[in-house]
Amino acid sequence: MPQPTRQPTLTIPVDELRIRFQTASGPGGQNVNKTATRAIVQWDVAKTPRLTEPRRRMVLAKLANRINADGWLTVECEETRSQATNRKRAIDRLTAMVRAAIVPPRKRRPTKPSKGAVQRRLTEKSRRSETKRRRSGRVDDA
Repeated sequence: MPQPTRQPTLTIPVDELRIRFQTASGPGGQNVNKTATRAIVQWDVAKTPRLTEPRRRMVLAKLANRINADGWLTVECEETRSQATNRKRAIDRLTAMVRAAIVPPRKRRPTKPSKGAVQRRLTEKSRRSETKRRRSGRVDDA
C-alpha cells in the first residue's frame, strides 16, 4: 500500500506577495546592466490569514533565518535573463519552502535492540575485555 504524501496543501495568493526587481549579476552579458531581472519576492508570514496559528509558529521557527524582524519571508532569484522566469521561480521556491516548513514532525516510535543483538554485544564485550586483560601481563586471583 503506498504511503500517503506528507506534503500539506497551501496556496499563497499573489496579492499577498510583495514583488520587486533589481539589476542582477550572472548570465545576460550587457543585458544585466540594462534590465532589472533579479526577482525579490516577499510574503508577510506574521500577518497572513492563510496560516493557522500552529502553522505560523512552525514557519516562523523553521525559516527564522530567512524572515526579517517585521515578519516578511524573502526569496530571491536571478538565475535567468528573463524577469518573468525569475519571478515564477522565486514564487515557486517560496511556496515550496513554506510547504516544507508546515509539515508536522513525525512521532518518534521508540525501539530497542533485539535479545540476540544484546547478547552478541555483551559476548563481544567480554571477549574484548578478556583479550585486554591477558595483554596487560597482570595475573588475576580468580
